[in-house]
Amino acid sequence: MAVITQLPKAIRPVHDDAASFRAAFRHLAGGVSVITTGRGEDRTGLTATSVSSLSAEPPTIFFGLNLGSSSYPVLQRHRSFGVNFLSATQKQVADRFAGRGGEKGAARYADAEWTSGVSGAPLLLGALANLDCEVEEIIERHSHAIIIGRVREVRLGRDDAALVYWRGDYERLGWMIEEATTALGLRAY
Repeated sequence: MAVITQLPKAIRPVHDDAASFRAAFRHLAGGVSVITTGRGEDRTGLTATSVSSLSAEPPTIFFGLNLGSSSYPVLQRHRSFGVNFLSATQKQVADRFAGRGGEKGAARYADAEWTSGVSGAPLLLGALANLDCEVEEIIERHSHAIIIGRVREVRLGRDDAALVYWRGDYERLGWMIEEATTALGLRAY
């Protein structure tokens, strides 16, 4: 006997267009990172939720980058980049690197503290973690490039709440250290 399952009325038909594809991916929560590249006035970067580990041995990551992005030619020139995992308090950094206020290039680095990794890539002070990477390979497909980076340095920050992107907006995942400490009744000495 076959079991027939009816789909709930709330499920809409699937379309294979770009708008439906983007709408579907808004339901997938993703950690928010800022990808940084370049040096001096030739610095730029972008906000990304597509960062993923590829291998732990050797440490390697990958992310997708639009071929039309202003960051793409800078990344190709410098062949290194930083991945900065943002805390819940760094929404403004995510907005600047997403270009929401119109900032471009080196202007995206305003109002935050930066240092350099071993490759020279800019790394955000106060991030949950930083990965300093050298480009290992760039694979162009359709409208984007898959950037594969070999991690040369890892820096761990505070164990705070993470900034995540879900349903078209930023959300917070977890507790900030101060909240957890207060909730547990601990005191800093």
